[in-house]
Amino acid sequence: MDILVIKFGTASITRPNGEPDEHIIEDIARQVAELHPRYRVIIVSSGAVGAGKGSIKRYNGSLSQRKAAAAVGNPVLVGLYARHFAPHGIPIAQSLCERGHFADRSKFLQLKETFETLWKSGIIPIVNENDVISDRELKFSDNDELATLLAAGFGAKALLLCTSLGGLLNETGEIVSRVEDVNRAFEWVRAETSSLGLGGMTSKLTFAKLAVSMGIEVSIFGMKQENGILRALDGTSGTAFTARDVAVSARNRWLASGGLSAGHIQVDAGAAKALQKRKSLLAVGVTGFSGDFAAGEIVEIVTTPDADEAGEPNVIAVARTRVSSTDLKKNGAAKNLEVAHANDIVIL
Repeated sequence: MDILVIKFGTASITRPNGEPDEHIIEDIARQVAELHPRYRVIIVSSGAVGAGKGSIKRYNGSLSQRKAAAAVGNPVLVGLYARHFAPHGIPIAQSLCERGHFADRSKFLQLKETFETLWKSGIIPIVNENDVISDRELKFSDNDELATLLAAGFGAKALLLCTSLGGLLNETGEIVSRVEDVNRAFEWVRAETSSLGLGGMTSKLTFAKLAVSMGIEVSIFGMKQENGILRALDGTSGTAFTARDVAVSARNRWLASGGLSAGHIQVDAGAAKALQKRKSLLAVGVTGFSGDFAAGEIVEIVTTPDADEAGEPNVIAVARTRVSSTDLKKNGAAKNLEVAHANDIVIL
């Protein structure tokens, strides 16, 4: 069966005071129960902090208080999902993930094997970040990223991202039904973000771009629309993003799912074009790098910005290096030095 990842943001499943909205969770259970016989479902759910912050005295939103609120709220949130899936005969399991689960392939495969075991027993995993112990530097940027890493690493058929907006809005405030080019969609983004959640539309578009590059169908939808999940899956609600027609190996799906990037390697335009043609990365095309990485670690490959253009370098690929940053610094002048082999490079 195909894998389906559905992510629910804080604002999409909570009341204005941050408490979980049981009516929405009940509706989620009803719709997912219809899909359950046809898909291996992963639900990535925010809302733990909102569910638990009322128990924290003098809550002010500090990092330690958010961790404490998540510790209280996670079992509350999972309990609500369990209660509303129970009438459909579907048990659920809690899975708290950390970035390290994606950075180390052996840990990632253990995570995948656990999910496979759950699915064989008809159990749906409810996933959230392990906020209680996640270090600030190692945190996922938000659950949009976590959901995308799961979808990319597991080779999901589709990724559905739920938002209170119901989809991507154009300049007149109407939902865009389909997006062929994700890069152009950033033009419509407004500087909105929930007071409860961390992510906004820019976050969703950033990770939608990664997902569609891996051949995963993406939809940004809302629960305010009737049968929002079911309709998002068939493209009749929210905003659908056209996936690229690509074939990616399981190993390269894991590479592209991110893990912990140990650094950046900046390349010139010629090297960028060569990579698009599935060539290896040679030192001759490297214009700079950052980070302290060893041979075999994962790095992001970025383009060199034009001198007359402002902005951040664009991430075009991830790669497993064949040289360390120390070796690259010492031997970068050796033009045929292979920095990363084509088989270890995934174009984004």
